[in-house]
Amino acid sequence: MSTRRPLEGRRIAALAADGFEKVELTLPLRALKRAGAKVDVVSLRRGRIRGVNLHVPARRVGVDKTISEASPRDYDGLLLPGGFINPDLLRQSAPARAFVRAFAATDKPIATLCHGPWVLASAGLLDGRTLTSWPGIRDDLVNAGATWLDQDLVRDGNLTTSRGPQDMAAFVPGMLDTFAKPSPEPATRAPGRESDPPRDAPPGPAVAALRWSPKPSAAAVVGIGLAAAAQRALRGRARQH
Repeated sequence: MSTRRPLEGRRIAALAADGFEKVELTLPLRALKRAGAKVDVVSLRRGRIRGVNLHVPARRVGVDKTISEASPRDYDGLLLPGGFINPDLLRQSAPARAFVRAFAATDKPIATLCHGPWVLASAGLLDGRTLTSWPGIRDDLVNAGATWLDQDLVRDGNLTTSRGPQDMAAFVPGMLDTFAKPSPEPATRAPGRESDPPRDAPPGPAVAALRWSPKPSAAAVVGIGLAAAAQRALRGRARQH
C-alpha cells in the first residue's frame, strides 16, 4: 500500500459559513487530510457551522479559526465549498472578500465549486478568468468578466473549479493536484474566448430533490420564528444604544 502524502507540510484554509453544501466540504477535507495537509476551517463565527444537503439541514462542522484570527500568509491554498447559502453569506462579508483577495494577490491556489465562485465575483477576481460553476450562476460570473465553461473541471492558473456535487470525482483529484504544485500554471486570460451557452433547464436531480422534500415540522417553523424575533430584538437594542 502506498504511503505517499503529496501535501505533507502544506496548510490549507477552508473558508465556509453556515449553509455549506455538506459533501463539498466534508469530502475535500477528508481527502486533504489523507494527503497530509493541515486544514483549518475558517468562518465568520466561532463554534460549529451547519451544512446542508441542497436545502435540508445536515451535519455541523467545527470552526478552527474565525477570519479575524486567520492570516492568509499562514496558508498554501484556499478551498471554497459551495451550497447556495454559504457563499451568499461570505460574499456579503468584507473580511471574507479581503481574505480571498489575499490568496489571489500572491497567486496561491484556490479551489472552488458550485456557488463558491460567487465569492470570487464579489471580491472582484474574475475579470478575464476562465472557470465553471453551478450552471445557475453562469450569468453572474460572465457579467463579472469571466469565461464560463460547462465542464466537470476547469483549471486556469491558480484557479480550479467544478460545477457541483455531481463533479466530486473530478474535483477532488484536481484540487489535490493544484495544492500539491509548488507554483500554479500561468492564467490563460484569453480575451475574446466565448462562454458556453446557459442551460435550457435546471439540473434534474436538484429539482426532484426539492419536489419530494418533506414538509417542515411545527418545531422548525416555531424555531425560525423565534430566531427572527431574537434578531429583531437585538437590532432594536443596538439602535437604542
